[in-house]
Amino acid sequence: LCVQAGWQPKNGEPRILPIYQSTTFKYESTEQMGRLFDLEEEGYFYTRLQNPTNDCVAQKICELEGGAAALATATGSAAITYAVQNIATAGDHIVSSAHVYGGTYNLFANTLKEQGISVTFVDPSDPENFRKAIQPNTKLLYGETLGNPNSDVLDLEAVSAVAHENGIPLIVDSTTSTPYLLNPIQYGADVVVHSTSKYINGSGDAISGIIIDSGNFSWSPERYPGMKEYKKYGKFAYLVKLRNGIWRNMGGCLAPMNAYLNIIGMETLGLRMERVCNNAFRLAQALEKLEGVSVNYPLLESSPYHELAEKQLSGKGGAILTIRAGSKERAYKLINHLKYVKIATNIGDVRTLVIHPASTIYIHSTPEAMAEAGVYDDTIRISVGIEDIKDLIQDFTEAVESLGEE
Repeated sequence: LCVQAGWQPKNGEPRILPIYQSTTFKYESTEQMGRLFDLEEEGYFYTRLQNPTNDCVAQKICELEGGAAALATATGSAAITYAVQNIATAGDHIVSSAHVYGGTYNLFANTLKEQGISVTFVDPSDPENFRKAIQPNTKLLYGETLGNPNSDVLDLEAVSAVAHENGIPLIVDSTTSTPYLLNPIQYGADVVVHSTSKYINGSGDAISGIIIDSGNFSWSPERYPGMKEYKKYGKFAYLVKLRNGIWRNMGGCLAPMNAYLNIIGMETLGLRMERVCNNAFRLAQALEKLEGVSVNYPLLESSPYHELAEKQLSGKGGAILTIRAGSKERAYKLINHLKYVKIATNIGDVRTLVIHPASTIYIHSTPEAMAEAGVYDDTIRISVGIEDIKDLIQDFTEAVESLGEE
């Protein structure tokens, strides 16, 4: 599917998906244009609403995830925002894992709060914490399949069971797992989002996101009155409402050029994930043997998530690990000593990237929020790339050893 799904050229058509770099699409009659706007007929008329290149990318990822339908967005943050706002409005409540990306935490704790949507953050290590936080106006549970930055593994079967017992959906961000390691829908997730800027793209050259609906959740018109008029679309109800509502009106569509870069990236997704996961595991093992740092990676036997990672992530642990250096000053010194590894705020690149989360992606979070997310002054996040593992181990070993020269 990574290689073959999506664009299926007919006889004489280009093998590579064309980039439909056009804002508009021409029609012969105004009657047909009206039918397109009224959703009575399928077709392309304005790229903010639909574009062949974008739709091909969405279809490919939808097939990879085993979903019913998907919608591409301008960014991963837009995907998260729209996925939530499609079913939660002012006066509603959501329950979220506290172990989420800093930007997501700020979105929930600040922006959604300003819009009248309240959020309760819980420790995701115990699925019962989600149950305890559910209120009568709770509209969804939210988590990350493999947390960023600490790679904690969400027990999807248990959390989705809690959600469904209470008549609400589970939305998960599966960016760090990718469809190659995990299909959350198979474990009960109802909606899956990705920042496709990361592993799906793979080269750090395109900002993009996607929302995939499983089509499995039965929307109660009493609990979700906004879904009432879309029930007639069956398993496509959630995506039709999204496309015809907040997504259409807010305008966060994907650029066709970036969609094309996603398609190119997906062709090597399997190869890259095999390499980066193997590199991350071997680097974690090497760092675990060094004095002066502590290592967090789910596939290590020392990790509390080891068993769940083996079961849920195809025996892999993803490509992100964190280390703690003992102090902020030691963390800075370690990072600045690295020769090959790049200091950058991204994950999923073919290059190994490193960042100090507390002073960057969590800079606007409170100390309490950082502690809740497991981010400390001495935490270092490593997004492992495809370089030769011997080079990476040597680079990090020398950096850790430099700490002993103070």
